[in-house]
Amino acid sequence: MTATFGKLEHAELTLRPGLNILSAPNEWGKSTWCAFLLAMLYGLDTRAKSTKTALADKERYAPWSGSPMAGRIDLNWNGRDITIERRTKGRVPLGDFQAYETATGLAVPELTAANCGQTLLGVEQTVFRRAGFIRQSDMPVTQDEALRRRLNNLVTTGDESGAGDRLAGALRDYKNRCRYNKSGLLPQLEAQRDSLRDKLGQLDSLDLQLKKQMLRLDEIKSWLRQLQNHQTALEYAVAEADAGRVAQAREALAQAQEQLIVLEAACEKLPSREEAEQKARELRAFRDEWNALLMESQMLPKVPLPPAKKEPFADMDVPEAVEMVKSDRAEITALRKSRTHVLLLGLGAAAMTAAIVLVILRLYLPAGIAAMASVVLQALSLVRLRSTKKRIAALEKKYGTPEIEHWLDALHTYEAELKLFNAAKKESQDAQGDVEVRMMVLRKRRDALCGNQEPDAALETWQRIQAKWDAYYDARREALRAQNLVETLSAMAKPVHQPAEEDKLTYSQADTARLLSDCREEQQHLQSRISQYKGTMEALGDRAQLEKQLTAVTDHIASLEKTYAALTIAQDTLAQARSELQRRFAPRISQRAQELLTAMTDGRYQRLSMGEDFSLQSGTAEEETLHDALWRSDGTVDQLYLALRLAVAEELTPEAPLILDDALVRFDDERMKAALAILEQLSQTRQVILFTCQSREKDAVTP
Repeated sequence: MTATFGKLEHAELTLRPGLNILSAPNEWGKSTWCAFLLAMLYGLDTRAKSTKTALADKERYAPWSGSPMAGRIDLNWNGRDITIERRTKGRVPLGDFQAYETATGLAVPELTAANCGQTLLGVEQTVFRRAGFIRQSDMPVTQDEALRRRLNNLVTTGDESGAGDRLAGALRDYKNRCRYNKSGLLPQLEAQRDSLRDKLGQLDSLDLQLKKQMLRLDEIKSWLRQLQNHQTALEYAVAEADAGRVAQAREALAQAQEQLIVLEAACEKLPSREEAEQKARELRAFRDEWNALLMESQMLPKVPLPPAKKEPFADMDVPEAVEMVKSDRAEITALRKSRTHVLLLGLGAAAMTAAIVLVILRLYLPAGIAAMASVVLQALSLVRLRSTKKRIAALEKKYGTPEIEHWLDALHTYEAELKLFNAAKKESQDAQGDVEVRMMVLRKRRDALCGNQEPDAALETWQRIQAKWDAYYDARREALRAQNLVETLSAMAKPVHQPAEEDKLTYSQADTARLLSDCREEQQHLQSRISQYKGTMEALGDRAQLEKQLTAVTDHIASLEKTYAALTIAQDTLAQARSELQRRFAPRISQRAQELLTAMTDGRYQRLSMGEDFSLQSGTAEEETLHDALWRSDGTVDQLYLALRLAVAEELTPEAPLILDDALVRFDDERMKAALAILEQLSQTRQVILFTCQSREKDAVTP
């Protein structure tokens, strides 16, 4: 064997007839060589997908070097030296297959990629994996249909013709042809029967619905006729009303035209409408300006009144009043400081004293003169005092206060009031003069615009002219509107026939139009639905023909059901017979497996029983009952199933190679030697290949 497979890169392995013990350490490639041999014989399953727990073989054994997967085996088959090769084809690993004579290169046509393994070894891949291909990781034998079939045929008939299986297959095929899930003749016929029944049911339902729709359509047509008659009656009444409105419009048109002629004659000699409008605008503007100026003149500030006369400044100008105040202040100051009366009083007192002295001196004449002089002086003193007080009082009264400082303040107040009066008087006179100038200008414009009339009278005159023109144009528009109305009403007034039937309905025109629309819509909907029903019924087919087909299909179903029942009875009978025959091959396989187990365990296990599912029970001479494999040690379990696999291989693959991968790893030394003795005995008639990671197997057979 030459392999580019997984870790193997152009690796070679040469085997000899008989027992081959290949001892190598872990990761040397022993399991890879086993997988390579299976792939070369049976091909590689390229449809398998990797999972989270296991890799597909196409990925697991992809060459580590990146080279295309390839392999070659040189072997001897039925005395012929043959070479088989498999290479990667495109993206398909080992997709290209060749088988040829090693010496001549001539093709071996009986070997193909699909049948190579089964032709060379005589069994399918699943059978070989459960019989001649023994790995320690999957030592127990599991159920497989191909394995069961081969064992059953071999044990029950003595050959592998498979007549019973073919009969079972034929019965199954016949039953499947009759019924298989939703396929087969019976489901098809039942579906056809149900379809025919459904069609007939639909025809009945559609026929009933069609009759209901036809009745409703007749009602709608009758109702539609009444509504149309009512609409004609309403239109006839509207037409008569329209004719009356046309007559009224014609009369209004004649009146409007007469009025237009009168107004046109009235405006014929008048100034134009544009002139009247212009004059009216100018007069209105002048009137507004004139009224505004009058209002402005009324709003002018009035000439202020002079300030109230204040004593003692009345009718005096300011400088004169100032001089008077200064003079009076000087006078009252002098009067208040004057002591003339005191002097005169002192002189009178002195004269009186002198008179007294003179009297004492008996100078009576001088004393009398002195006394008279004293009286005169005192009298003059009193007069002078009274005159001073009176003048002071007069001055204080003149200014209203004895405080001479306030006399000048009063003068300043009077002076300020007088200035304000003069300024206001000048402003009023200036404004009045401006208004009078503008008034003069406006009077000239008034004379030009109005002539001898007042502005309001002139404006009224031109407004009357303008009103006549407005009336003329209004009359012209009214005549035109009346003409348009006559034409419009005449166009709308269409001739309408009287209703054909007596109208008993009382709906308005809007309600009638709505009811007619609803009625026509329902009529159209009914007609469409009736057409659909008729089309659907035509598509479903003729009732008589459908009933005839239903009868034929029902009869055919009854016939097939009888056939199906007969096939079921035959299948059950064959199954019972096969079950009985299956129970016969177990003793034959279990007997040989027991012999091999007894040899491997040096006679400890002398009883072994195998179930139909290849489950094993064993027992020693000391044990009263048999126990499942679960009761045994791992090594003993391996020995149980190795004995079973060897027994199965003897029956099914007597000439095919026997391949073991670490199958004896959990055997103790003694049982390992016993197992090797059995393998050496088997290698006399077939090639035995034992891969092991230990050296004890090779040492045990080396002399």
